[in-house]
Amino acid sequence: MASSIGAITSVSAPSSFSCKATTKISSLKPFSLSLQRKSLPSLRLRSLRVSCVAKPETVDKVCEIVRKQLALPADSAVTGESKFSTLGADSLDTVEIVMGLEEAFGICVEEESAQTIATVQDAADLIEKLCETKA
Repeated sequence: MASSIGAITSVSAPSSFSCKATTKISSLKPFSLSLQRKSLPSLRLRSLRVSCVAKPETVDKVCEIVRKQLALPADSAVTGESKFSTLGADSLDTVEIVMGLEEAFGICVEEESAQTIATVQDAADLIEKLCETKA
């Protein structure tokens, strides 16, 4: 039996089994995972994360929006690696940042996706993905 919840995939089978899982992510080629073992009660794959690197201009625009939403000085160091929490953002600030990004890029960010954004780079990568999907 196989089940998938978010980024966690579990495969469970009786004591003697043969299992093959194939996954396709976006435009990447599919990959296969084959298992043949007599006594493996369960297999858990945790937190498979595929990261795309957003265009520098997208990251720069996100940095500008974050500076504006958090009322940071123009010379403050905001980079792709900057965490919203390190910049002083609380949960309400993060919601306002996401709303600003939606308006600036003409996208709609689902709540589940918004909860995965912790850094400027996370936001820029998500924006690129949503813009690509929208096109």
